Amino acid sequence: MDDRGRGKGPGELLYTGAIATESNPSFFLSAGEASGDHYGAQIIAELARRHAGASFFGLGGREMEAVGQERVVRAEDVAHMGITEVIRHAPKIYGAYRRLVGSIKKRRPRAAVLIDFPDVNLRLARELKALGIPVVYFVSPQLWAWKKKRLKWVQERVDRMMVIFPFEEPFYRNRGVNATFTGHPLAELPLPAGTREEYARRHGLNAERRWVALLPGSRAKEVLANLPAMIEAAGWLDGEAPARFEFLIPVASTISPELIDSQIKGWFSSFQGRDLTVRFVPVPDAREALFHARASVVASGTATVQAAVIGNPFIVVYRVSPTTFRLAKRLVSYPAEILAEVDAAGNLPIAMVNLIAGRRIVPELLQERFTAEGVAEALRPLLGETAERARMIEELAEMRRGLVVSERGATAQVADAVDGLPAGSTARGAVTS
Repeated sequence: MDDRGRGKGPGELLYTGAIATESNPSFFLSAGEASGDHYGAQIIAELARRHAGASFFGLGGREMEAVGQERVVRAEDVAHMGITEVIRHAPKIYGAYRRLVGSIKKRRPRAAVLIDFPDVNLRLARELKALGIPVVYFVSPQLWAWKKKRLKWVQERVDRMMVIFPFEEPFYRNRGVNATFTGHPLAELPLPAGTREEYARRHGLNAERRWVALLPGSRAKEVLANLPAMIEAAGWLDGEAPARFEFLIPVASTISPELIDSQIKGWFSSFQGRDLTVRFVPVPDAREALFHARASVVASGTATVQAAVIGNPFIVVYRVSPTTFRLAKRLVSYPAEILAEVDAAGNLPIAMVNLIAGRRIVPELLQERFTAEGVAEALRPLLGETAERARMIEELAEMRRGLVVSERGATAQVADAVDGLPAGSTARGAVTS
């Protein structure tokens, strides 16, 4: 990796641009998922610190709203998953999209920051380009895996692509896109504070038991697809272990606590009054749960990176509709910049930790392999003092070190990129030298 477009250290962007000198600028930000909402809130806070009187509007979640975004569309109203699921919700999503476009045309922001969520954001980038509004895209859509035709959209519509995984910068630069690896924001965070005993008191846990974290996803559809098998596997493990477990279920900001509660109650009711000792405890913060848990079961997505940088041994699971999975299996392929091999079932790795490492360091249970029995079997070696557990902890620590490239942080670099683009810039797709 080279230092083109950078400042004093790797990944450091030191810009002073036209936007930085203007008073009371407005910025459009769009993030449609829980992780994007978190990053968007950090970017808003950084831009607000730099620009007195700045205003922010667009698509976002509760975190972005809390730091000052006017939400034209709420993220929780449009966060849907998969191919068939998006089609089913198309009218609602299209209506939200038109409201966002209308707000852009009316308010003419000085710049836009689009965060992941490509089905909406790459189309918004087209509207922004037509209006001459510069675009910084943070957290690359996974078009290096599938929908590669979208690469042309990025080349045409995005001024700066700020990526959070190391293989993405060479992928984009080799294809003429001005990309910079910022490091991953999650890898920059300090480990959660507080002792195990304090955490137990706060959440009514038994500090003498081992805790296992269950992370089913940040969308309702993911919870419904993933949590039942996780809960069933937890019942198996608890029933066979000499020392009982407690199972922590972090509840994402985009998920209703009632949905989690209904899944737990539904599982217990299926036993018709049998005396069960297994405990499920919903908690508000995924990072704390991962830090204190012995091991975890994590639905594929940003939470797998959270687990990796915390250093918590984990397995990855995922299930979507059969149609979505069949289509994805046919369409997904990886470029030369990513080292990946298929497993015995013919599946390429999907866990980001495995793609970064270029080898499978955490187990993946996908689709029909994602069963309660499979989860319990994969978890057992991670719960004791085993060679498998020690090896995974060491490999996760190595991966975390590779995800930090600058002391200044990823969101500061995104703000630098925004400040480095003069309003109305049309210089899209050119690689700086």
